[in-house]
Amino acid sequence: MDQIGTHAGYIPENPLDPLYPAVVMTLRDIVSHCEKNGQKFLFETGQETPITLLRLIDDIGKKNTGVNFDPANLLMYGKANPVDALDILGPYILDVHAKDGEYPVNGKKLGVEKPLGQGRVNFPRFIGRLKELGYNGPITIEREISGEQQRKDIIEGIKFLEPLIA
Repeated sequence: MDQIGTHAGYIPENPLDPLYPAVVMTLRDIVSHCEKNGQKFLFETGQETPITLLRLIDDIGKKNTGVNFDPANLLMYGKANPVDALDILGPYILDVHAKDGEYPVNGKKLGVEKPLGQGRVNFPRFIGRLKELGYNGPITIEREISGEQQRKDIIEGIKFLEPLIA
């Protein structure tokens, strides 16, 4: 496995937060360990704003860092419009999830995940912008439910994405 991706947990939005240097140092140690193994370390989008993630990657200062871009997570956590976020994180994108969702409308809950094409991710613009950025890596459909409906949604998701990717 040449890539490891995860949500890194709480990353302070304010770089002057007293916790921020320890987060950077800890993640730099993890990224350095991956580097020794010939692996890239990917931060999955969602729990922090794109600019916070960009700052973190810059502050870690290792060439083996990248982004697993999940457009729905950015919406569902209320952190960014995914198409706009591509302009910030584009050079670091090494993996993409195809997932759709809604912004949160309740201050205590995440936004709702939706089948592809039924949420707020503008997939025609999103895929088009990925192409403009030169991204040609995997686009993995992620549907975080289980059972027969998950299977149906993935099959419909393939049909939805194929003409956009072609």
